[in-house]
Amino acid sequence: MPEERPFKELSGNLEGSLCRPQRSKWKRRSSCSGGLDTENTPHELIQQWSPPHKKILTSAKGNENEEHIFVLARRPRKRRESSGMCWDSLPDELLLGILSRLSLQDLLRTSRVCKRWHRLAFDESLWHSVDLVGKAQLDAELGQVLSAGALRLRCPHTCIAQPRFKSAQKLRVQHLDLSNCTVESSVLEDILSRCRHLQNLSLEGLVLSDSIIHSLVQNTEIVRLNLCGCSDFSPESLAEMLKSCTGIEEMNVSWCDFNNLHIQAIVNNIPSSITQLNISGYRQNLTMEDVKAIVNRCPNLTNLDLSDSVLVTVDSFPVLQQLSSLRHLALSRCYQIPPASLIDFEKFLNLQTLEVFGLIQDSYLPILCKGLPHIQINTQPFSTVARPTSASRKDRTLWGMHCSLVYKH
Repeated sequence: MPEERPFKELSGNLEGSLCRPQRSKWKRRSSCSGGLDTENTPHELIQQWSPPHKKILTSAKGNENEEHIFVLARRPRKRRESSGMCWDSLPDELLLGILSRLSLQDLLRTSRVCKRWHRLAFDESLWHSVDLVGKAQLDAELGQVLSAGALRLRCPHTCIAQPRFKSAQKLRVQHLDLSNCTVESSVLEDILSRCRHLQNLSLEGLVLSDSIIHSLVQNTEIVRLNLCGCSDFSPESLAEMLKSCTGIEEMNVSWCDFNNLHIQAIVNNIPSSITQLNISGYRQNLTMEDVKAIVNRCPNLTNLDLSDSVLVTVDSFPVLQQLSSLRHLALSRCYQIPPASLIDFEKFLNLQTLEVFGLIQDSYLPILCKGLPHIQINTQPFSTVARPTSASRKDRTLWGMHCSLVYKH
């Protein structure tokens, strides 16, 4: 069997990406002190190179001792039994438990020890959640990680080249964070076209295409979708995706490169299952009629962000009051809403937080807080709707889920 290709590096300091065991052979020795002519195992070498167990010495003094020969011999030492346990004797379940404690780099290094460890190192149970935050560049490694059976993958702010999938296999990934990555749309399409079970997806800040949006149609189980700041896809593909993914609960489509047709595609096709929606940043493209349509189609909204929509006025208050489950509302920089009218939110008995940045001066904020004691005002400048966990957090969670296999940099 030919020797496997050497292990490529997953990082600058890493021994390699997905390593394969290299066979080691005891070299044949042509000559040695023990007279070995053939290939030997380590035990054979030890036995043949060890001193003899018994050395016979005789002593004879005079004729009177000729009949009595004294034999001097060294008693052979008893072989000590090893008190420890050999790694080879450990069951797979125990070794998998040990390997699950390793970082990504250490796990890849251990896969080079032997064929058995290579097989165990790439067991799907060890690769169900991978955190590559801090990895600046991913090439073929991304395809290898996804092909290893990863269910959760976190790699925002990464430069992604060509994953180089070995086959047309479908991926098992369910939770994928590619926020603000540097990646060609063709590469992104290749990745998403292999996905069928996505539940949480973040493509924030990426240049997309109609083909990429069509790939999302195949993932009817999507619950959270973050398209904040995305561009280069048509209203028609957006409408088709929303019609197919009817189970979406959280959606962030803020600050996309949208025109009025995109907004109409959203308000006319948004699933009624939506409970959290961020549709901020559309200036004069989001009208009061659009707000009414959203409220009518999504009566169970608990979190709504309409910030930076200058056509939203005080007339939206009675409409928004129809949302009995509304807990969090953002109207920042909706300049058609006068500061004095904000006191009307005392009628929103279930409202917990209200973001109105840019509408009131700091000096007026304590007065408003006193008039609305049951509401926290201007506590969250950035929306968290459908966004994965911030990369600055130390708990390594992804949409609240833990990632066990971590890249340490």
